[in-house]
Amino acid sequence: MNDILARRARRATVGIALSAALVAGIAPATAIAAETSSPTGAVALQTEDAATAKERAYAAMQEALKNLEAAKDAAGPEILETIEHVITDLQSLRDRMLKEADDSRGPLLYLQANVDAAQAKYDEAHNRTSGLQAELNKAIDDGASNETIKQLRSEIMSAERREKSCEDDLHHCQRRLESQKSVVAKFEANAEKCQTDIDEETAKRDALLDDLKKAQAAYDDACKAYEEAKAAADKATSPEIAKPTETVPPSGSAQPAEATQPTGSTQPAGTTQPANSPTAGKGASPSPTKQANTTTGKLANTGDAAPSAIALAAIAAAGLGITAAGVRRIKNSR
Repeated sequence: MNDILARRARRATVGIALSAALVAGIAPATAIAAETSSPTGAVALQTEDAATAKERAYAAMQEALKNLEAAKDAAGPEILETIEHVITDLQSLRDRMLKEADDSRGPLLYLQANVDAAQAKYDEAHNRTSGLQAELNKAIDDGASNETIKQLRSEIMSAERREKSCEDDLHHCQRRLESQKSVVAKFEANAEKCQTDIDEETAKRDALLDDLKKAQAAYDDACKAYEEAKAAADKATSPEIAKPTETVPPSGSAQPAEATQPTGSTQPAGTTQPANSPTAGKGASPSPTKQANTTTGKLANTGDAAPSAIALAAIAAAGLGITAAGVRRIKNSR
C-alpha cells in the first residue's frame, strides 16, 4: 500500500515540474535552441558588424585623403604656373613662325616668275639649236658648199652655248624657288610643332586639374561614408540598442503562488526556535515546493519565450525535492 502511494506521489511531482515548465511558456526540448538564439547575441553581432564597417570607412577616408594630397602636390600653384608660362611661350613662338612663313611666301611669286622666264629662254635657245641642226643636215644632204656647211656648224655651236647658258639660268632659278619653298615649309613645320606642344601642355594641365577635382570628390564621398558608418556604429553601441528589451509575460503564463507552510509547522508566537532544532532547519531553507514555485515565477517574469537549460535543470531539481518530501511524508504516516 505504501509503495502504491509513493508511486502516486512521484507521478504527481513530475506533473508539477512539467506544469512549471509549461507555465514558463516553453517545452523542455527547445531550451538549448532558445538559448542560442537570444536577442543579446544578435545585438552583439550587429554591433561588431557596425564597428567593422566604421573601421573600413575610416581606412577608405584616409586613403582618399592621401590621394587628395598627392593630387594637390601634382597640381600645385607653382607647377600650374610653370605650365601656363610654357603654353604662353609656345603660343608666342608659334605665332612668330606663322608670321615668318607668311613673309617667306612673298618671294615665291617673284621666284616662280623668274623660273618661268628662264624656262622660256631655255626653250627658245633649245629650239634655235634644233633648227640649225636641221638646216645643217639638209645642207649636207643637198650637197651644199663647204662654206655653207661650215657657217651652219658655227651657228650651231653658238646656239648650243646659248642653250647651255639658258639651261644654267633655269636651274638656278629653280633652285632658288625650291630653297624658298623649303624655308616656308620649315616655318610652317615649326608652327605646327609649337601647336602640338601647346596641345600636350594644355592636356597635361587639364589632366592635373581633373585629377584634383576627382580626388576632392572622392575624399568628400569617403568623409560622408565615414560619418554614416560612425553614426551607425554609435547607434549600435548605444544603451537602447545594446540592452535587450524586456518583454511582458504572456497572459497564459501567470506565476503560481508560493506554497504555504503546513499548519502543523507554524511556530507559536513569542517563542524562539533553537538553532539546532528540526523546526529551525525547516525555517532556514525553503521547502522544495517553494523553490520550484519561485524558480517558475522567475521564468515567467522574464517574459522570454524559451528559458535556458539551467532554468529547466532548476525545475527538475525542484521536482526531485518534492518527490523526496512526499516519500518521507508517506513513510512517517505509517
